[in-house]
Amino acid sequence: MNYLGSLAAMLGLMIAGWLIWRDDPVAILHLLESAGVGLVLAALVHVLPMVPNAWDWRLLIRDAERPSFATMLKLVWIRESINGLLPVARIGGEIVSFRLLLRVGVRPSTTVASLVVDMQLTLISQVVFALIALGYVLGQTSSDSARLAGQFAWGLAALMPVLLLFTLVQHARPFQRAARTVNRITSGKVYSLVGKSAHIDQSIKLIWRQTGLVLRYLFIWQTLQCLGLALEIWVALRVLGTNASFLTAFVLEAMIQLLSSVAFVIPGSIGVQEGGFLLIGSMLGIDASTCLALAGARRVRDLLFFVPGVIYWQAAERSFGLRRPTVATTARKAADADAK
Repeated sequence: MNYLGSLAAMLGLMIAGWLIWRDDPVAILHLLESAGVGLVLAALVHVLPMVPNAWDWRLLIRDAERPSFATMLKLVWIRESINGLLPVARIGGEIVSFRLLLRVGVRPSTTVASLVVDMQLTLISQVVFALIALGYVLGQTSSDSARLAGQFAWGLAALMPVLLLFTLVQHARPFQRAARTVNRITSGKVYSLVGKSAHIDQSIKLIWRQTGLVLRYLFIWQTLQCLGLALEIWVALRVLGTNASFLTAFVLEAMIQLLSSVAFVIPGSIGVQEGGFLLIGSMLGIDASTCLALAGARRVRDLLFFVPGVIYWQAAERSFGLRRPTVATTARKAADADAK
């Protein structure tokens, strides 16, 4: 997986370099230089979407095991940092989060269920926001751009049955069936790590049965998160000298988020993000140099937030949860309970 991730990152880097070279590297660099400390301000705005992200993920964990909000905020930071910087196909952060949640006493089945449902609901909300954004693009752009946006909308619409099937198929106990096979191959190591997977399927079903929780997640917390990310884009556009509206920033962010999720195998969405900003920005009347400079501003954010996040992750592997003296015992008991 690391080899494939590194290869995908190299390919993405080549695409990003080609896009910058074919436009005007000097103009792009000039825009970034003129923005100056404003890029730091735009990066700091990223704290705002992290807050609802931590809060809604925390709500997916049952009350008796729910970590503090501060703990979940740290986990969001670590998860984003790993997925954004390392060649782990955007799932390495989830694996690390699983391990660290066990350290603070959350059951393995509850941990896996919260991660799975969080990814499901996030992707569903991203599709919904992207369709709303495309509706705006179709109503504002020229015929050529509208045709391109229409084709993109059909592609998004095709994802909806897949998401629905992914949700419904859980009733067939996919984790239980898959883990039985893998457990035989690994001589029981899977069950010793996460417990019997029937508990995972049951935990996922219990979350989905909480209709009010799911609706609040989708329509309140995910909306706040998307608005926070759009504010980050809007501030970046402003410091780059573009008089763009907040609605334009929302459209850009909604579509970029979905593109990044679809291209999850490419670490940090290298190349995908640059191409996405260029494509979507052109539909909204933003010139190519500004679009690529905006992608550069997003990379500045990644460096300011994610490099310290990866460093903190290394420290957290040694100290996470140690303030609670019974954490190790609690985690072992939880694993034993899930294995029964």
